Amino acid sequence: MQGVAASLEAPATLGFRELGVLPYEPVWHAMQRFTDQRTPETPDEIWLVQHEKVFTQGQAGKAEHVLFAGDIPVVQADRGGQVTFHGPGQLVAYLLLDVRRLNFGVRELVTRIERSLIELLSSYGVSAAAKLDAPGVYVSGAKIASLGLRLRRGCSFHGLALNVDMDLAPFGRINPCGYAGLAMTQLRDEAGSIEFAEVSARLRAQLVKHLDYAEQTTLTGGID
Repeated sequence: MQGVAASLEAPATLGFRELGVLPYEPVWHAMQRFTDQRTPETPDEIWLVQHEKVFTQGQAGKAEHVLFAGDIPVVQADRGGQVTFHGPGQLVAYLLLDVRRLNFGVRELVTRIERSLIELLSSYGVSAAAKLDAPGVYVSGAKIASLGLRLRRGCSFHGLALNVDMDLAPFGRINPCGYAGLAMTQLRDEAGSIEFAEVSARLRAQLVKHLDYAEQTTLTGGID
């Protein structure tokens, strides 16, 4: 390890928690606790979850980008980025990583996440790309995955949201990620019939690869 990396080597195994469908706020607060309580020896984890319908605002989120929330709650979160929508059928991955121990810069971490998503989509025959000035992953100009991270004490939380097989209509109630009229798409519409569990498994494999881990494991137990 070079530069400002911690003296400890990053563990070879990356742990994943499969959380199912949960409300946003309890998971967000659990991420904060995990990050605040972790030590230099704490293994990294990625939490995979689908959320009940919610709009979340980033730290710099502007109220005018929420056009009509209606019956969907709006939560002011502590991640980067502007407003986005979460709902069932969207695969959210929260990356609880010791970024200093991994010896990544923030831009490199974002690039590695985007590459993971691009290769995942490619495995379904979908050609996707990132944009330097607008983090996320796009298919023919339509956004299919959003990114929003927060770093605290050299450790990341929050993460990515991949539209898999969901109701995209609520995106029409906001300016997604602060862009008026931004088109949204999802994997089902680009690749046809898919299995959500298979998408999750492929994402896990890509994140292990691009974050330079040797292997993965499934963690059990709660997040509180």
